Amino acid sequence: MVVNRKEKNIKPLDKIDEFLKRFNHFKNGEFRSIEVISPTIMQISLAGQDENRAFDWMSITLEFNSITNAQLLENKKLALLDMNDGISIIKTPDGIAFGLGHCSTLSRIQTASCYIESSTLKYKEGSF
Repeated sequence: MVVNRKEKNIKPLDKIDEFLKRFNHFKNGEFRSIEVISPTIMQISLAGQDENRAFDWMSITLEFNSITNAQLLENKKLALLDMNDGISIIKTPDGIAFGLGHCSTLSRIQTASCYIESSTLKYKEGSF
């Protein structure tokens, strides 16, 4: 079965540091869902306050492509997550790594309760 993955308004996340600063690393935000599209494509949904929009709450979908490693949580556990430390996204030799909490290295991300390593990362904005 072929799934059409052309999402409207989804764009590559090239400026990671600016993105994380804009949403304050999603500290005290919401981790809403994890969707496994295929073994190598996943989407997560987050909510955070947008510095560029007077700190209005925004929904953000992150799409990870060509996933090489991941540790996921069940969606029913996401509401219980402590998001005080937010999220981390770093560049790695093979692409991108995402993890819960303050993580500055790949080895630290790999100890997070939820992490994803992929070749590419895209995002789209939505209303809260």
